[in-house]
Parts: sequence; C-alpha cells; structure tokens
Amino acid sequence: MKKVMIVTGGGRGIGAATARLAAQRGYAVGVNYLNNEAAALAVVEDIRKAGGAAVPLRANVASEDEVVAMFQEADRTLGRISALVNNAGILHKQMRVEDMDAERLRRVLDTNVVGAFLCAREAVRRMSTRHGGSGGAIVNVSSVAARLGSAGEYVDYAASKGALDTMTIGLANEVAADGIRVNGVRPGFIYTDMHASGGEPGRVDRVKHFVPLKRGGTAEEVAAAILWLLSDEAGYTTGGFIDIAGGR
Repeated sequence: MKKVMIVTGGGRGIGAATARLAAQRGYAVGVNYLNNEAAALAVVEDIRKAGGAAVPLRANVASEDEVVAMFQEADRTLGRISALVNNAGILHKQMRVEDMDAERLRRVLDTNVVGAFLCAREAVRRMSTRHGGSGGAIVNVSSVAARLGSAGEYVDYAASKGALDTMTIGLANEVAADGIRVNGVRPGFIYTDMHASGGEPGRVDRVKHFVPLKRGGTAEEVAAAILWLLSDEAGYTTGGFIDIAGGR
C-alpha cells in the first residue's frame, strides 16, 4: 500500500528536509506552503527528479476551509493519507510580552495551534480505523521553547508550542485505539531561515555556546527524528517527544 504524507510548511527549513527524506523513504508527499510557492515547487521538483512522487499544496493552515480543501486535494492526487507532519509555524520579531498586541498573539496562535488542530482533525478522519482507515501516524513539530519559555524574545511562540505539546499528549491517548500514533519533536537552535522572521538571522551562532554540544542543529537532523517516529520502528511510541536541542 502506498504511503502518503502531508508536511505543512514544507517549502523551507525542517519541513523541506522532512519532505525530501520522506520521499527517499517511499512516501508520496504533499508539500504544503502558504506564500513561498517557488520554494515549495523546488522541493517538489527535487523529489520528482529523484524518482519520487510529490505535489504542492497551497493552504493557510489557520483557515478551516483551506485546510479541508488541501486534504481533499491530497486525496485526489496522492490517495489516503497515512502520515501527517504538523510543521507549519510562525514567529514574529523578538519582543517582551508587555509590548505585544492582541493581533500578534492571534496570528501566532491561529497558525501554530489552531492550524495544527485542524490538520490533525482531517488526518484522523482519514486514518482512523473507526472511519474505515488503516491507521497512521502524526508528528507535531514543537520546540524546546515550550520548556524554556523564550523570555524576552518569543514568549507567545513558546506558549503556542506548549499548547501543541498538550495537544500531542491528549490526541495520542484519544486515537491510540483507532490505530493512530501521535508524537512530537522539540527542536532547539536549528539553522533555518525562521530566525530572520524574528529579526535576528544569526541567532543560532550567537547562542550556540550555551548549548552543551556547542553547535546549532540542522534541519536534516530534525527530519531524521521525525521519520523515525513515523516509522514502524517507533510502533510502540505514542504521546512521546524527542528533544533535538544539543542537550538544552
């Protein structure tokens, strides 16, 4: 049976690395993106050139209608989903909580929390043995910020990832009997362009000296952990987390 995966935020960073590795492991991959179509198409093209199957899937995961349409498009072009990687996430410029406004908070929570819930809902409806599915696995991409809090920088982002961790545990228990495993990864300081969104592209190099391993991580290292959690090798793992943070 063909394995089908959707990776949200699949056009860059951890999402792109996950999509490419998943294709190498035999998945047909739906590469979700919102604004950067060129980046998503480049990932799809790389996969196809290597002999894999992939399609671009444009959707704002914070929009319920767009999420539903995305999963329907994946049904049509790839087949029934067996794996979901909830990777799409945003952060804004480094700021103290006392300076944050409600609009910023809603944007972060809508994408990082509501979006993950909506995508998980659609995946469960397709994977669950209660609905005629064959089971599957979900990996939520959280952050060590959920543990550390990101004081003075991104407390809103950290809080959104804390909510995602709680969702991971609750959903894992809810759907375990339906043949679905749900786990999370918590990356630390990873070399991706997301740091530029916070106003500091060189942030990893600034802080890597505080990491026990004394370096930043790579998107490929995170992708490898995600693919393990989705694999049969992790068949007895659900509601768990892998911290990929160099010892932080």
